[in-house]
This record gives sequence, structure tokens and C-alpha cells, in this order.
Amino acid sequence: MSKSGKDPGFELLKRTINRNTGFNCEHYKEAHFRRRLNVRVRATNSESYGAYLKLLEKDPQEYESLFDALTINVSEFFRNPETFRIIEKEIIPSLTKNRSGLFIRSIRIWSAGCAAGEEAYSLAILLHRTLKNDFNKYRIRIIGTDIDIQSLEKAKKGVYNENSLKNLDQSTRERYFLKQGDMYQIIDEFRSITQFKCQDLISDPKIDHFDLIVCRNVMIYFKKEIQEQLQINFYKALGKGGFFIIGKSETLIGAASSLFRPYNTRERLYIKEI
Repeated sequence: MSKSGKDPGFELLKRTINRNTGFNCEHYKEAHFRRRLNVRVRATNSESYGAYLKLLEKDPQEYESLFDALTINVSEFFRNPETFRIIEKEIIPSLTKNRSGLFIRSIRIWSAGCAAGEEAYSLAILLHRTLKNDFNKYRIRIIGTDIDIQSLEKAKKGVYNENSLKNLDQSTRERYFLKQGDMYQIIDEFRSITQFKCQDLISDPKIDHFDLIVCRNVMIYFKKEIQEQLQINFYKALGKGGFFIIGKSETLIGAASSLFRPYNTRERLYIKEI
């Protein structure tokens, strides 16, 4: 497989994937895209990108495996627990304090690139732990979006294995999950306040009016200009005083870096003041 960006087999393969699935390969950093693509090229014993393209034409089901490789999702409850500690101790109290005098108290949270829903449900757990008896006095909506349909189906079911729950203590497991054999089902109360939907962050219609947006370890795979545009979109999607959290290895870029005010730079946590 040629390393050249002008490899005609590689370019044709990208165009074909885009045409047949709507997945825009050009938005991704080439090294990342090529690495993920090569997983399937090797797995199918294809000798070249051209050979793999012929396989896709012959067996369209391979697109499903390819899409899984391209949208690799690694997640668990309370991934990077220190970030969630700050959400619980500082962000949620700040959001609720600002709404304490309102007749309709609403909290809207967006988990962007939500994978199988662990992050969205982790946020629901924190809200419940913080609000306690006041939980039902708030109109809470947590929206999880991703482009991986299979992950979204898992999120809607809310059933997880032991490994996904490794950061949770026994009392949290017992309070918020129903044990089903070796699996754990999130309580219905949380499924009723969460909504999971397929959304391409770049090309799909924008959603807005959020108090907190969490988008961790998603943008890192995109080219810099796409990252900047997404960060500006997230800024616009937040209400005044809203919080934005990105991954530990990610940074704000260009115009976005002057729009947000740092709240906790170590945890990559920012606030929209205007």
C-alpha cells in the first residue's frame, strides 16, 4: 500500500465510501483515516486498496465492518473520573443555582460523540446525586449524538457489561442499575430523560440551547479547520454561562480559543460568558 497521498487506489476508495455511505473521508486527518481503513484491508486479506474496493462492491455488508472500524468507540462510565468530579462538585451546582428562582427549571446537556451512552448516563447519575429530592422538579434533557448507528442502539437499550462499570462503586451500581445475569440495565428514570440520535457533527442541522456540552476525544481525528468550525458551532449551541468540555489531548483552535473563557484548563473545561 503506497504511503503517497496521490495513491489512486486510495483516492478512489475514499470517493466510493463517501458516495455510498455519506461518510466524508476528507474531514479526517489522513493518517488516522488510513490507519483505521487498513484494519479492514488487512482483516479481509486484501492486497491493495483497489482489491478492497472490489470486495466492497461484491459484498456491501463489508461496509458495516468498515464503518465500525472508522468510528471506533471506546467508552465506560465516568471515564476520566477527575473530570466528572468537577462536573459534580462545581458545574451542576452552578447550573442549578442559576435556575433556583425560575418557575420552569430546565437543564439541557449534550453528549456529542456519545458512543454507547455511558457518558450521557454518567451525567444523569451526577445530576441525580446532586439534586437528590429536587431531581423531578427540573425538566432535564440529555441528548447523546453519534454517527455510529449500532452504538446508538446500545445506548437506547442502556445495557452494559461489568467492564463498562469498572469505575462505579457498589452503591452506585445498586442504585442506578438493574442486574440482569452478567449485564447491568440503567434505570428507566434515566432512559426517560435521555434521547439518542444519529448526527454528523459537521454536516447535519445544528442543535442548540444547551447548558453543558461534552465532546471528548472526538475532534482530535478531524483536520484543524474542521475542529475550529466545530468548536465555534458548540459555542453558538451553548446558552450564556454554559460549559464546554473537550478531551485531555484536545485544545481550542483559532477563533474558538478567544470565544471561550477557560474555567479549568487542566480538565479542558471552558465557559461561555457572552
